Amino acid sequence: MITVYSWNINGIRAAQKKNTLQPFLNTEHPDILCLQEVKATEEQAALSLNDYHVFWYAADKAGYSGTAILSKIPPLRIVKGLPADIITQYKVTGDTFGDPNKEGRVLAAEFNQFWLVTVYTPNSKEDLSRLALRYEHWDPAFLAYCKLLEADKPVLFCGDLNVAHTEDDLANPGPNRGKHGFTDEERNGFQGFVDAGFIDTFRLFKQGKGYYTWWSHFARSRERNVGWRIDYFLASARLRSAIKAAAIHPQVMGSDHCPVSITLDTQDRDL
Repeated sequence: MITVYSWNINGIRAAQKKNTLQPFLNTEHPDILCLQEVKATEEQAALSLNDYHVFWYAADKAGYSGTAILSKIPPLRIVKGLPADIITQYKVTGDTFGDPNKEGRVLAAEFNQFWLVTVYTPNSKEDLSRLALRYEHWDPAFLAYCKLLEADKPVLFCGDLNVAHTEDDLANPGPNRGKHGFTDEERNGFQGFVDAGFIDTFRLFKQGKGYYTWWSHFARSRERNVGWRIDYFLASARLRSAIKAAAIHPQVMGSDHCPVSITLDTQDRDL
């Protein structure tokens, strides 16, 4: 069995200052930890983690975005970003906010039995000015990439997808319908992954409302559990029998997001 965690850490240097990352590692002991929004380079973070192989994909812009993978299991290889042909095919280009291909948003690790991808999906912005990039270009391009990897091995992808898929995935769907993170376009983008055969692993084990991974800083939202589920693990159908548990960890502090995790049986006969 291995445990894989994903966490939008909202600044790894901030987590170090608050002393939340190391206690989390000491308590949860993830075999693999995928991070999003690290907002730093490896040199800036200066992590000392003897148990882990650490791989970074920092954004070109300082203090912004970025992903990382910490793994006790040495991967066969690491791939940064989307392939050039997929970028070209789906016209994933820059906008007024910058080039998403230079924001450290996709980091993949190949292991013996599966591909693991961590992703920090572009936020469509409060005024929806990045919605077209998201729905017309990013989501189909990322899906195409996952399907490309899946032709080689089963795929497990995780991260901050910046969307609540269904009304059960946020506390107040009514007033948020049509707003960023809960537009029809973003929800359809997520549904595209499901329609392509990828499984929302948490929903294999838990149904209904009340399970959230992000909370606003306002009005004691986290204390009252008025949140959104926007952090996920999705898996190829072939991995279904190997997934033995999926969980959300709201007790872990240090970010406006909390970690999510899965437990994977690497001895499963389908792997």
